[in-house]
Amino acid sequence: MSNNQLQELRSQIDVINLQILELLNKRATIASEIGKVQQAMGTSFYDPQRESQMLTALEQNNKGPFSNETIKALFKEVFRASMALEEKEAKAKILVQRKTADERTVITLPDGVTKIGDGNFTIISGPCAVESYEQMDTTAAALAERGVKILRGMVFKPRTSPYDYQGMGEPGLKIARQVANKYGMFITSEIMDASQISMMSDYVDIFWVGARNMQNSFLLKAMGQVRQPVILKRGLSATLEEFLYAAEYIVSSGNPNVILIERGIRTFEKATRNTLDIGGVAVLKLDSHLPIIVDISHSAGRRDIAIPLARVAKASGADGLMVEVHPNPPVAMSDAKQQLYIHQFHSLMEAIDRVHIDEPVPAK
Repeated sequence: MSNNQLQELRSQIDVINLQILELLNKRATIASEIGKVQQAMGTSFYDPQRESQMLTALEQNNKGPFSNETIKALFKEVFRASMALEEKEAKAKILVQRKTADERTVITLPDGVTKIGDGNFTIISGPCAVESYEQMDTTAAALAERGVKILRGMVFKPRTSPYDYQGMGEPGLKIARQVANKYGMFITSEIMDASQISMMSDYVDIFWVGARNMQNSFLLKAMGQVRQPVILKRGLSATLEEFLYAAEYIVSSGNPNVILIERGIRTFEKATRNTLDIGGVAVLKLDSHLPIIVDISHSAGRRDIAIPLARVAKASGADGLMVEVHPNPPVAMSDAKQQLYIHQFHSLMEAIDRVHIDEPVPAK
């Protein structure tokens, strides 16, 4: 074979490559239109019966030299690429997705001054659970001294064991509200069921949806109808995609004021209660305009590494920190090992004050 013949054959390949490229893009455009129709109909992008029909037709019309198995493998990749494109286009339309580099949700609390997501580092703190007026008063006094404005007032405690402390219920909310008013603070408390909205609305400034309820779509939709902002915690084994879709339930139901909390995910590691996903925080800052808070208490499950985790959380570009504080942690009725002594909280605040972010977190 002469060099001229080789070049001629290669030229034919080049032409065919461009033809295939044009056809692939044409196919992707049509597939995208199909995806829009399916989305309007409320059906899934993936139709296994349709895929099977297409593969069967390709096998029946295959004249070689590729085997049917090779043809099926090639076209399955084409199908996957088309579906990925449809999903990407659908995600770009969700309300919690960042559309521009400077887009951000800033949540203003009732005083008109306290804001979350405005570039300042917000601290949410307090005991794991409300136990008594004295416990809450002592803790709130220390927090207020450091300028903390958002107090944990947890009174419903979903525990792994039904025999563990379950919380004080409404009497605990009354205590939390009384203490918060005394120190000019706002209350956040976890809601377990939509039936509690009416009662809790009289006490809380921020609703809190816990990790166990992150995918409770009925509760999330109900949170879309409340006037208060909503804290949404990432589920124990939830992907970032699932986390953002959970937030989308709230936002799409009418409440744009959602605060995400990274609280660690379940992995094989046993040194900490969960594994703090700092990489996930960075990704969420890129992908979403919602503020993101890092929970160093539930992610670690231990107080001795609170300061380094807090410093990392601030350095990651997070909008704030959640840390549990108790006047006497060893006698706490829940999560005693992770709650800080008050003097440790002061040390933590001094440590994070020394962390300075020179550059803003880049956005897409």
